[in-house]
Amino acid sequence: MSWSQSFLSMATDASLLVLSAALVLIVVRIVRGPTLPDRILALDMLIAAVIGFIATMGVKAGFTLYVDIAIALGLVGFLSTVALARFVLSRGRAGEEGGEGADGRPDASDRRIEGGAP
Repeated sequence: MSWSQSFLSMATDASLLVLSAALVLIVVRIVRGPTLPDRILALDMLIAAVIGFIATMGVKAGFTLYVDIAIALGLVGFLSTVALARFVLSRGRAGEEGGEGADGRPDASDRRIEGGAP
């Protein structure tokens, strides 16, 4: 095995290790995330980490088919992020009618100083 092949093997192993740690941390953020937008961002980051994982596996295995799979996953991930963002936006607009924002708390415009003019 030449030096370049050995270096590539070590680099792919290291990147798989780092990506595995990132995937675990992202899943923790999805489970614990305090708000829905935090969870949506974590899902988007999860897709990006999985794309990196797939690309690294493609380099390690030597197959170019993995690149096509990563591109398809990127497109699906982008569309799902846009759909979830639209959901949060529409949920926030519906909540504004009732005086609450997307996180269930009153909007800043609804906070009135007691004793002051409405």
